[in-house]
Amino acid sequence: MDCVSKFLSLRFFVNSEKVRIFAPMKASLLFKQYVWLVDTIRRCRRITLADLSDRWEHTEFSEGTPLSRTTFNRHRAAVEEIFGIVIGCDADNKYYIVDRDLLRSDSVQEWMLSTLTVSNIVGEARGLHDRILLESIPTEGEQLKQVVEAMQRSVRIKVTYRRYGQQEDSEWTMEPYCIKLFRRRWYLLCHFPEDDAHTIKHSNAFIVLSFDRITSITLTDETFTLDPYFSAEDFFAEYFGVMTDSRIPLTRIVLRAYGNERYALRDLPLHPSQQMLEEGDGYVDFEVRLRPTTDFLAHLLSRGRWVEVISPDDIAQKIKELHQEAIK
Repeated sequence: MDCVSKFLSLRFFVNSEKVRIFAPMKASLLFKQYVWLVDTIRRCRRITLADLSDRWEHTEFSEGTPLSRTTFNRHRAAVEEIFGIVIGCDADNKYYIVDRDLLRSDSVQEWMLSTLTVSNIVGEARGLHDRILLESIPTEGEQLKQVVEAMQRSVRIKVTYRRYGQQEDSEWTMEPYCIKLFRRRWYLLCHFPEDDAHTIKHSNAFIVLSFDRITSITLTDETFTLDPYFSAEDFFAEYFGVMTDSRIPLTRIVLRAYGNERYALRDLPLHPSQQMLEEGDGYVDFEVRLRPTTDFLAHLLSRGRWVEVISPDDIAQKIKELHQEAIK
């Protein structure tokens, strides 16, 4: 999570002695150059320094000057330090991203890089500010920084939380395990200490909290040890979003998509397990394997007549009943 902490507080960027040595220019401009470098190499997959320099000269920050090897090597080192992304060189003197898994769609590095790349693009088009419409994502900055710090230090946090529909806050001391961004909202997965009354009473020692419902967060002096077998990716692997319920069985679900939804599902899969089964006249069948929680069913409802549940029958019946209730 170190790169998240850096992203949330860019003071590290200004205060870094290495960055000061690199070039006497504004930190924000340097940062734009680092983002451009990674994004360009990622899109080209492999590229020579000469081709990089040619593309570099067409950017606003190059001022028409070539990309020197010295500047490139400085930027290359900074990219590794800031993003943890290593730029390698093959036998043909072409540069590439060594570990492309770091830039998979759900990785922290990919999220940061995409966010910063879009920021660069929009920033260069200031004259079009009223013609570029974006969705706002609550930053929850201060709370996010507190949680990241607690995760780095492996200390428990005291959280004051108000659920929807409640008139009073609840207060818990918990162990922060991971942070997840889903549908423009930040969520926190916490683990209750084993001696906590909640853990003793309930079999599920985990809880997912929405940052926008957190009233306050306080870091404690109580340390905890993260389960060495815990994987944030694996924890949510069998679910659609952030709603989790291990009592719901893992289910193979076949969906039939019609019209443009066929292409939307192909390009933006609902779940990592999604596979295309067959294509018919005006439809495509897809398969997903997950635990169908309420947020998954709600998403299917939102697709209306463009997505049909082929199997299993109980899920198809549930969707039908929910549609009928909506009609009433």
